[in-house]
Amino acid sequence: MQKDNCIITAERLNLYYGDKQALRDVSVSFPRNQVTALIGPSGCGKSTLLRCFNRLNDLVEGVRIEGRILFEGRDIRDPDCDVVDLRKRIGMVFQKPNPFPSSIYDNVAYGPRVHGARNKKVLDVIVRESLKKAALWDEVADRLSDSAMGLSGGQQQRLCIARTLAVEPEIILMDEPCSALDPIATSKIENLINDLKVHYTVVIVTHNMQQAARVSDFTGFMYLGRLVEFGPTARIFENPQEELTNNYVTGRFG
Repeated sequence: MQKDNCIITAERLNLYYGDKQALRDVSVSFPRNQVTALIGPSGCGKSTLLRCFNRLNDLVEGVRIEGRILFEGRDIRDPDCDVVDLRKRIGMVFQKPNPFPSSIYDNVAYGPRVHGARNKKVLDVIVRESLKKAALWDEVADRLSDSAMGLSGGQQQRLCIARTLAVEPEIILMDEPCSALDPIATSKIENLINDLKVHYTVVIVTHNMQQAARVSDFTGFMYLGRLVEFGPTARIFENPQEELTNNYVTGRFG
């Protein structure tokens, strides 16, 4: 993979929760406008790695990080890095939908307002286009003033994706975004992920290997805090180079 086609890179990344080491010497580059899946058993460091990329681990007491993370060539851990701007450019969608207890409109408009958008016409366009990109507009266009809490789980998750898109990120991190959803809602999210890579880089953590095979272009297999293998998804699942990877994708452990 050409480094100049990669948008974010981890170099010799180690992370500790107190005395416990959660990431061990992880080096990986994520290709631009592609979907990358991180797979591996529970507790192997997938979500921890994901949260490094927009510095959410900074909010955890006792965390210590070594190594570098380069986003567009700049180390996001430099003291002069604007973390608010970083989290605008690298958005996050969580495992469980977490809409705000306000209207559908206000959920999507929240981020742009925080970043200074006040003009109603401008906000209307942002809300409409974000909901369209999240494949939700047709379902909610006539009830934007209704509470977001009245949406189904799958709709709430797409609303959260729309909320992320509203601040125009470059990377979208997704931490098991379908684990709380039924198969129909999961299918809609998977189709949406495929559409999003036209304009965004997507990194998804999933326990569902079938999902990883369906939605991703690249896959990284993690085990005990290490990145065991990384490469095109078809190769990882059909011709893995590492025995550990082969054992995992064939169901011999995990």
